[in-house]
Amino acid sequence: MLEQLAQSFPAQAGQILIVLFLSFLLGLEREGHKAEAALAFGGVRTFPLIGLTGYALALVSGGSPWPVAAGLLVVGAMMAVSYHHKLLVAEREERGAGVTSEISAILIYVVGAVVAAGELWVACTLVIAALLLLELKGALERLSKRTPPAETLTFAQFLVLTVVILPVVPNRDFGSFKLNPFKTWLVVVAVTAISYGSYVLQKLLKEKGGVLLTAVLGGAYSSTLATVSLAKKAGGAGRPHLFAGGMLVASGMMYLRLALLVTLFNGDLSRALAPAFCALGAAALLGGYLWSRRADGGGAPVPRDEAKNPLELSAAFMFAAIFIAMVVITQLALRHFGTGGVFGLAGIMGVSDVDPFILSIAQSAGSATPLGVAGGAIAIAAASNNVVKGIYARSFGGKAAGTQGLVLLASLAVLGLLPLFWAH
Repeated sequence: MLEQLAQSFPAQAGQILIVLFLSFLLGLEREGHKAEAALAFGGVRTFPLIGLTGYALALVSGGSPWPVAAGLLVVGAMMAVSYHHKLLVAEREERGAGVTSEISAILIYVVGAVVAAGELWVACTLVIAALLLLELKGALERLSKRTPPAETLTFAQFLVLTVVILPVVPNRDFGSFKLNPFKTWLVVVAVTAISYGSYVLQKLLKEKGGVLLTAVLGGAYSSTLATVSLAKKAGGAGRPHLFAGGMLVASGMMYLRLALLVTLFNGDLSRALAPAFCALGAAALLGGYLWSRRADGGGAPVPRDEAKNPLELSAAFMFAAIFIAMVVITQLALRHFGTGGVFGLAGIMGVSDVDPFILSIAQSAGSATPLGVAGGAIAIAAASNNVVKGIYARSFGGKAAGTQGLVLLASLAVLGLLPLFWAH
């Protein structure tokens, strides 16, 4: 019975109801602002009429875009007249005049045409997005005042790296070393995304948390920089356990970050290495937290560092260049010196940023580099980096905090070599 009743209604009936509902929602939102602005355009009647106009023109156009375009010109002209009148009155009364109501009216006309085309999901999404933008006016304006121009530029650079450059990079191998520009830039994007995400969290939480939060977020994009920063602050703070524990926490985040990156780029290597790295990361986080809770007997207030922007286009291109160099050097070491050469190179690479070397190994693992060799090299590089960070801690952190940091990070380095026994 219900099925027969549903079949008796034309298909357009449902579409008309959807247009009415969506346009009524947007009109209802605008109606609520009439009390605030006497010149507000439209409401619960005007918006449904405009939406139905767009739907009707699209329905009778027979697939031709010209009737809908002509209707859009007419609606746009009406909105221009409305806004011009609003500007005149606003100038006379010395107050501002917004254009959101007129733009919303044009949008609801387009929504009617979109429904006629059968794109119901798109129509609903457009109206919901518009409602959110209109209702969140205060929050968005406060956000714009709190966001410095430099942060907008930083986000634009991130979009350039991910949205502009990545899609146009060729995805094929070049030369005897099988260098793939797309995979190279994908590595850059992955590392940049983690670094930028950590930077944003530090900016948002700059008034909250303390040394351990700084260690967690800083270690998410560079445990070496985080260790040096903590060591420099530890010298006159009189809180050696707190800062040494923070250094260990930062290195724990390094293992979790590496496990994530390896998982993204090599599933086979991840199955051999990620469980051990996750265990090492968790152990370092827990150990660092427990060590930081040990009594230090007071101490000076801990200064807060302003989060440094890790995202620069020049740095991204430099990372890509270093990554390519690591791919070539690693394959040459394997060809001419075998496994020992790769392991020796891994130990040397721990002195600097290990990400390019480790990700170059992850990319070639299972093809140019055997899985066991790749896993062992990554474990050695990470352990070597921990030893170097321990030396930095002792050099910059003073006797108490520096020595504790060196012992904790050297112990983590020894534990970090355990994956060598099952990476094969």
